[in-house]
Amino acid sequence: MTEFRERYINPFTDYGFKRLFGEEFSKELLLDFLNELLKKEQGVIKEIIYKRSDQLGTTEDSRKAIFDLYCENERGEKFIVEMQKTKQKFFKDRTVYYSTFPIRDQAKNRSDWDFELQAVYTVALLDFVFDEDKHEKEKYRYDIKLSDIETNKVFYDKLNFIYLEMPKFNKSLDELETRFDKWLYLIKNLNKLDRVPEKLRERIFERVFELAEIAKFNSEEVQAYEDSLKIYRDLKNSLETAREEGEKKAKVQIARLLLSEGESIERIMRVTGLSNDEIEKLK
Repeated sequence: MTEFRERYINPFTDYGFKRLFGEEFSKELLLDFLNELLKKEQGVIKEIIYKRSDQLGTTEDSRKAIFDLYCENERGEKFIVEMQKTKQKFFKDRTVYYSTFPIRDQAKNRSDWDFELQAVYTVALLDFVFDEDKHEKEKYRYDIKLSDIETNKVFYDKLNFIYLEMPKFNKSLDELETRFDKWLYLIKNLNKLDRVPEKLRERIFERVFELAEIAKFNSEEVQAYEDSLKIYRDLKNSLETAREEGEKKAKVQIARLLLSEGESIERIMRVTGLSNDEIEKLK
């Protein structure tokens, strides 16, 4: 088995994120995180059901959407949870586009349907900062609804976008005040820890450490994580190169790397922001 420098997995890898939040055995973790994230909006979410994370458009030629996580609570409200590792020029556009799929999912094919919809929440954990937000050093959470420009009053409260710019969350262990603070600290720093800090000795967080400890993985799980970690590290290295060699050239390098790893074109488009045609030319 491979020896890792870290004791716990990196939640920003595809494997790490899915293991902690996207499996039936870890459902309680996602439920707790969403309850802390949305407590003012939701009260208490009692149950969530994982749904298909790939969605086709309404026509054969429509763009396919692949969500990191897609789930539904006991009231029929929908939740998309995305982990975005790199900047993408039209990432906000993509999240708006993705929100249309759970909206259409609710359409009733009958004449007496009155168009009533359940709420849709799109949650994006970002491993980068939007360029337009760089000057707001302390603000890492953005809650977006449809509002009236003049009065700033919420016009429609069933379409919600929450963006979390994780690089801006810089609280130390001693500065953690809320359970939500603890979640963000854990997501950002889990792979840098070598033990469970006293401040995080709560049952739900101890479960995170239990599921994240690499030494407890079987050989197949180790290999899956190793593959995911390699892609993540190569992606980060390529992004560092981007600052020196130019953004477009680095995106092409990343796309070639992901193609060699067997990643789908849809996922490469999401990671790099390159078009379908640009990626096809690299094959």
